[in-house]
Amino acid sequence: MYDVLIVGGGVIGCAIARELSRYQLKICLVEREEDVCTGTSKANSAIVHAGFDAAPGSKKAYFNVEGSRMMEALCQDLDIPYDRCGSLVLSFDAADRPRLEELVRRGQENGVEGLEIVEGETLRTMEPNLSSQAVAALYAPTGAIVCPFTLTYALAENAAANGAEFRFDTCVERIERTDDGFAVYTNHGVLHSRTVVNAAGVYADVLHNQLCENKLTIVPRRGEYCLLDKTEGRLVSRTIFQLPSTMGKGVLVTPTVHGNLLVGPTAVDQEDKSDTATTAEGLAQVTSAAGRSVSRLPMNKVITAFSGLRAHIAVGADDFVIGESAENFFDAAGIESPGLTSAPAIGAYLADLVAEKLRAEKKNDFIAKRRGITPLKELPFEERRTIIEKDSAYGQIICRCEQISEGEIIEAIRRGARSLDGVKRRVRAGMGRCQGGFCAPRVMEILARELQLQSTDLTKSGGESHLIAGQTKEGWDK
Repeated sequence: MYDVLIVGGGVIGCAIARELSRYQLKICLVEREEDVCTGTSKANSAIVHAGFDAAPGSKKAYFNVEGSRMMEALCQDLDIPYDRCGSLVLSFDAADRPRLEELVRRGQENGVEGLEIVEGETLRTMEPNLSSQAVAALYAPTGAIVCPFTLTYALAENAAANGAEFRFDTCVERIERTDDGFAVYTNHGVLHSRTVVNAAGVYADVLHNQLCENKLTIVPRRGEYCLLDKTEGRLVSRTIFQLPSTMGKGVLVTPTVHGNLLVGPTAVDQEDKSDTATTAEGLAQVTSAAGRSVSRLPMNKVITAFSGLRAHIAVGADDFVIGESAENFFDAAGIESPGLTSAPAIGAYLADLVAEKLRAEKKNDFIAKRRGITPLKELPFEERRTIIEKDSAYGQIICRCEQISEGEIIEAIRRGARSLDGVKRRVRAGMGRCQGGFCAPRVMEILARELQLQSTDLTKSGGESHLIAGQTKEGWDK
C-alpha cells in the first residue's frame, strides 16, 4: 500500500515525485516505458517560456510564470544546464503591431517582467541573421533554454534519493476504487494506493475517464523538428518565435544549451497516441516557416529530425487540468506547451495538495541538491587528468562527436540507463553529427558488460526495439 501512486514518468510526473518526496510519504511512480523521459519530455522545444502568450487568469499563465521563476534555482540545485538567453516574437507586417502590443499587455498582466517591442536597428543589432521580412518583435528577456532530458532525469534521481520508488515497463490498465483508496491494475499485477496522481501525458484522458464524471478527450498533437549541427549553433543567440496562431506558438528557431540549433515544430492533430514518425511534408513545412524568420537558414546542416506529441485537450477550455478531479484522484492532464516551463510549479502545487489531503508532515532530512554526471570535455586539463588517473575509463573516448568517455557512459548506466537511448539522453553519446554511427557498437558493448546482458537483449529504447538478431538451434528468433 502506497500513500501516493504517480502515473507517468515525464517531466511533470518526476517533478511531482520530487516535490512529494519532501514529505513523509510512501511514493511510487509507474511508467509504461523502460525509463523516465520517453514521451513528450524527450521531444520538445526545450524552451523556458517567459509567459506572455497564455490568457491571463488561466492555469497555463499562472504555472508558466511561476515555473519560469523557479527554473533557474532548480537547475542550480539539480546541476543541469540553463541559459536565460531571452526570446523574440517576430512580426512580418507593420499592421500586426497591435498583436505585439496585445502580447505585451497580456504578459504584463501575467506578471512577466521586462517586455518591450524592438524594431529597426535595435532588432538587427540583437539578431543580425534575422530575415529582412521581420519588421518588429516582442522582446522577452526572461525567456530561457534548458535540457529537457537532464531536467527530467535530475528530478527523478533526486526523488529517488529522497525515497521515491520507480517501476518501469509497468503499464496501468485500469484503476478501481477500494475501501482504503485505489487498486491500480498493471501488466505486472495490482498496486494499491491511498491517492493517485495522473501525469500520463497523451494517455491522461484514459485514466481520468475511468474515475471522473466530467470526461476528457486528449488529441495527440504531433510536432516535427530538425536539429542542426553545432557549427550553426550561433546563428541566433535567442529563441526566435513568430506571432502565435490557434495551433500554438508556431515554428521557432532556437539555440540549445548544448550548442546546436533547433528548428520546429509543426502542429498536426492525429488519433494515434504513439505515432511519432516524421514526414517529408512536415519537415518541408518546418524548413519553409523557419526560413521566414532567419535568412539563409543552413538546412543542409541538419543532423537529425524527430517528432513529439503534445497532449492537447480537444473539447472545452484550452487550459491545463490540474487539481483534485475526484476524491483522492489528482490530475495533471492536458499539459502541452508551456508544460516543460510549468513543471516545477505544477510539481510543487500538486504535492502540496496531496500532502494536505493526507495530512503528511515534511521531512527534516530532505536532500535538495543533486550532482550531475560531470561532462569531462568541459573541465580544465588538470582536472581531467586527475579524474583519468583515478579511473582510466575516463581516458577512453567512446563518442568522438560529443567527446564522451567510457567513464561517463558507465556512470549513466549506474544511474539507470538500460538502453542505447537511455545512455544517449543522459550523457549525449550518439547525439552528435554522426548520430551514433561510430559509437553505438561500443556503447552496446559497455551496456552488455555493465548490465550483464547478452547482446541480443540490448534495445534502442526498451520494449521490442532490439538492436542485434539472435540465433538459436531452431534458427533466427529476432
